Amino acid sequence: MIRTLLAAAALTLAVPAVAQTPAADIKAGRVLKDESGARIGKIDKVLADGSAKVIFDGRYVTIPGATMKLVDGDPVTSMPKRDIAKLN
Repeated sequence: MIRTLLAAAALTLAVPAVAQTPAADIKAGRVLKDESGARIGKIDKVLADGSAKVIFDGRYVTIPGATMKLVDGDPVTSMPKRDIAKLN
């Protein structure tokens, strides 16, 4: 019994915790801004990899999920607006 408990405890410590991605709670329909507060555009769709399709200057751009986070409940990207303007 003690061996079983020790083995279970060891497995619990050995398995890394699954970290929630910063963009995990970002939803479609919200307005994405950059870190300076500049409006990027409305999030049309959040993809399975966490990236977001955003309507920017009348066209769709894909913002990588790794660049997004929630700040005070609002979606924000670390990509500056000038860099997003260069995306296809």
